[in-house]
Amino acid sequence: MPMIDFLTLGFSEALTPSNLLFCFVGALLGTIIGILPGIGPTATMAILLPLTSSLPPLASIIMLSGIYYGSQYSGSTTAILINLPGEPSSAVTTIDGYQMALQGRAGAALAISAMGSFFAGMTSALALALAAPALSAVALSFGPPEYVWLCVLGLLAAMVLARGSLLKATGMVCAGLLLGMVGSKIDGDAARLTLGIPSLANGIDFVVVTVGLFGVAEIASNLGRNSVVSIPKYPVGPLWPTRQEFRDSLGAVARGTVLGTVLGVLPGGGATLGAFSSYSVEKKMSKFPESFGKGAIAGVAGPESANNAASQSAFIPLLTLGIPSNSVMAMILAAMTMHGVSPEPSIIEAQPEIFWGLVASMWVGNLMLLVISLPLVGMWVRLFRMPYRMLYPAILLFCCIGVYSLNNRSSDVVMVMIFAAIGYVLKKARCETGPLLLGMVLGPLFERSLRQALQSSNGDPTVFVQRPISIILIAITAAILVALIVPTVLRAYGHTSVRGGD
Repeated sequence: MPMIDFLTLGFSEALTPSNLLFCFVGALLGTIIGILPGIGPTATMAILLPLTSSLPPLASIIMLSGIYYGSQYSGSTTAILINLPGEPSSAVTTIDGYQMALQGRAGAALAISAMGSFFAGMTSALALALAAPALSAVALSFGPPEYVWLCVLGLLAAMVLARGSLLKATGMVCAGLLLGMVGSKIDGDAARLTLGIPSLANGIDFVVVTVGLFGVAEIASNLGRNSVVSIPKYPVGPLWPTRQEFRDSLGAVARGTVLGTVLGVLPGGGATLGAFSSYSVEKKMSKFPESFGKGAIAGVAGPESANNAASQSAFIPLLTLGIPSNSVMAMILAAMTMHGVSPEPSIIEAQPEIFWGLVASMWVGNLMLLVISLPLVGMWVRLFRMPYRMLYPAILLFCCIGVYSLNNRSSDVVMVMIFAAIGYVLKKARCETGPLLLGMVLGPLFERSLRQALQSSNGDPTVFVQRPISIILIAITAAILVALIVPTVLRAYGHTSVRGGD
């Protein structure tokens, strides 16, 4: 079927009244949580995940996807206006965006951010439409050995690219792998790691873990923070950039889009890595690098384009390989699984209305976000004054009702509170919970693929190095390990040399 026919099918699905409504709801919610500091897309999606079980599959996926790229779209608003990033990926925007605001050019910074995000989102969605079918065709040749190495690559990248301590990230991945092993074995034998608790015989529900670790734990950790944000008094200025600002932004937007699209595909890469990489590239390529940190428009345009491009290209490994590249993609994977949609290489042929409907909805959603963002800047600024403590009781109630409604078990609500306490402790210990979630998602796939590969080869371990795809994945994994180990060794060697010289 030609591409135009696929896109026609996609838009016929995305433009139905119900899907348009949920696309708008997702984009609007994403905008709001991107603006409110302390409430991220992962926590929001964890809270809404149980409630989406009653929605049609495509509507549920469209809404959750809109929350993700909508939050990346609007995270720059607080970064520019009050020097407080709504999302981690917008942290680098504070460097020049806030300086522009102090100079009365906040409007221009917001406009460039919105237009760059719009272009990047549309382009990245096009890359998804073009690249996913080709990658799916390649992925159909993957066997169990290739999936073993793919899982290893994903887990390793999650550890390396996690913020904070590598040791803590490794511990989180291992904890996630253990959680994924709770319950019946892959071959249906006796249950394991259940501690004698009957309700754990079928494993720990993914939704229970996500709502506890990301939803309720986020509420608990935010309660100790200041619930009212002070807004400095300065003019926002005109919303349209000058001709020179527009010219200075064009190259940055294009480079940020390409960089974000590429980095978003990488396991563990994500929008934050794309934004910081783009800022570094723009500063090095600028004729006036000394202007960065003093209100350079390219320091806003590049990172904002990169994080939005990365947020949508992250769907490529999820939809073609069934491998989530970050914790948000793990949420969407859970939603797809809950609705009986299996993200794998055959999804484009088996369920084309789901794949192409999602791709088309991204174009529709980006257009909605452009309309939502700029004209309503004044209303978004007023949201900063909202006391967050007013929201928390209602959110907690939704969490409990949503989890209970899935299986009608009170034990699930108890488990949510247990994981909420664990999540709160982990946050206080500065342990990132994203790698734990990826470990829990990829663990069963890794174990199943490992068993299948060894059974098919009668226990011969050389099955993992017999095919070209396996060799390529091993080489990529080894390159990541070298990139991780060499700097550590060099630092240790340099420290030893200095001490020896003393």
